Amino acid sequence: MPNETARVEAFSDGVFAIAITLLILDLKVPSPAAGPLGKALLRQWPTYLAFLISFAFIGIMWVNHHRLFNHIRRSDNTLLFTNLLLLLGISIVPFPTSLLAAHYYSPGRIIAAAVSMGPM
Repeated sequence: MPNETARVEAFSDGVFAIAITLLILDLKVPSPAAGPLGKALLRQWPTYLAFLISFAFIGIMWVNHHRLFNHIRRSDNTLLFTNLLLLLGISIVPFPTSLLAAHYYSPGRIIAAAVSMGPM
């Protein structure tokens, strides 16, 4: 009998892959008008850091999801909806990442950080 959770795993892997791919879209190539390339790249360090942290977060969640599904043999509606809630959280990650990186040098950085931290 084929693995009953294979479709859940395949869909989840797709959501993880899309979310992790969306993170890279915030990394922009500086324009020549931005001044010396080295300095322009260094000014973007918050974007690089946000990318790395979010990539690691999504990657760790994917590894944990993968390991968890090694132990799950059957799926039911509770598993499907719980998994969808997890995927909702994963799909949201690129937004606060982008928000924090974009507003790091602005007066809105505190709000951006609060949004990035989520409900505590």
